[in-house]
Amino acid sequence: MSAPVFSRTVTRGDDGALSVGGADVRELAGQYGTPLYVIDEADMRARACAFRDEFTAAFGRHGAKVDVYYASKAFLSSKVARWMRADDLCMDVASGGELELALRGGMPPQHIGLHGNNKSDAELRRALEVGVGRIIVDSFTEIETLDAIAREMGATAPVLVRVTTGVHAGGHEYIATSHEDQKFGLSLASGAAFEALVACHDAEGLDLRGIHTHIGSQILSLEAFQESAERMLGLRAAFFAELGVDLPEVDLGGGYAIRYTPHGEELSPHDAAYGMAEAVAAAIAKVGGTWPHLSIEPGRAIAGPAGLTLYRVGVVKHVSLDEGGERQYVAVDGGMSDNMRTVTYGAEYTATVASRLSEAEPALSRVVGKHCESGDIVVRDVDLPHDVARGDLLAVPATGAYGRSMANNYNAALRPAVVSVRDGESTVHIRRDTLEDLFSWDVAPD
Repeated sequence: MSAPVFSRTVTRGDDGALSVGGADVRELAGQYGTPLYVIDEADMRARACAFRDEFTAAFGRHGAKVDVYYASKAFLSSKVARWMRADDLCMDVASGGELELALRGGMPPQHIGLHGNNKSDAELRRALEVGVGRIIVDSFTEIETLDAIAREMGATAPVLVRVTTGVHAGGHEYIATSHEDQKFGLSLASGAAFEALVACHDAEGLDLRGIHTHIGSQILSLEAFQESAERMLGLRAAFFAELGVDLPEVDLGGGYAIRYTPHGEELSPHDAAYGMAEAVAAAIAKVGGTWPHLSIEPGRAIAGPAGLTLYRVGVVKHVSLDEGGERQYVAVDGGMSDNMRTVTYGAEYTATVASRLSEAEPALSRVVGKHCESGDIVVRDVDLPHDVARGDLLAVPATGAYGRSMANNYNAALRPAVVSVRDGESTVHIRRDTLEDLFSWDVAPD
């Protein structure tokens, strides 16, 4: 087992079985079935507090304040919302459903930010009804729509303008979100971002609070964050110079990389906090202006390392390779229905036998799912014991982010349960789908 990849309370006993938060994974699999998402509560909450404390300390050295918004798209349940509130984090949501889950978990609406490139009228109305603290507007159409809705309701909408800074960072093309040719935000280079700020400032129903950017996901480069911060603060300074308005808030987004494999890298909360604080200080020294109230949005970096997925092994095949040698194909009882990242982004994971010891020689292996797709791969390349067999449990670490959030019912699969574990006790966050759930969605013929 590679300790840096698994969450902090994962241990392996003398008999080879893993435990999480003091709970044996064999007992968890027996009680809840497999596949099963398991959250290490102590790990997840410690990561949330680390971002809160490190950013508070780093920006506090400059007399600035910062809020940490948990990015709920990574993983959200009402219990996670309750944890984040208890640990003094805010929360951003990207849909009406995520908003309702956050509220259900007790997150105060004033600590919620609503994202989305195509928010519906109903979502905007609901956000104003409950009094969310910020709506991040993403287009001129949305600015006009939200202004009209707010005036009709007799409300004032607190808004940040999402800015496309042109800083291209992140891993796969689909998770880099600040280059020009994509759907999010308003372009800094074209002047659209400045024009949007003016439109929000002039709109009777809007309260312009500041600017927001998000440059991508799975980012290791502090230089990318530094360049983005300088461009954002330059825009803020230009707006002040033109209109005399000192925008009070700047959100620098998230996207901090985590380690998925033993050879992977991560950006720690400490490095991210102090690197970004110095970047903002340097930018303000260069472009002028006061320190704004800042915010960041780690989601994956809080949830991802805290989760693992348990699978039960079914079929094992040994396949000869064209270039010589052999690959062991290990088929498990889940796949692309519970982890879309491998097939979607080419994401890399690792895996280990979680239920026993093995002294067998390692074999080049590929962990695959049970779906009717050749691309249904969970772990592309990993060494597993040559004697891995039907009935063994496999654990895939670092699946706490975007596993359950992107889960689906392909091939009428039943989505797994999500449980958290702490001090040997497990708690259900989301129950496993049932056939009755599938039948309830299906409109039977007359």
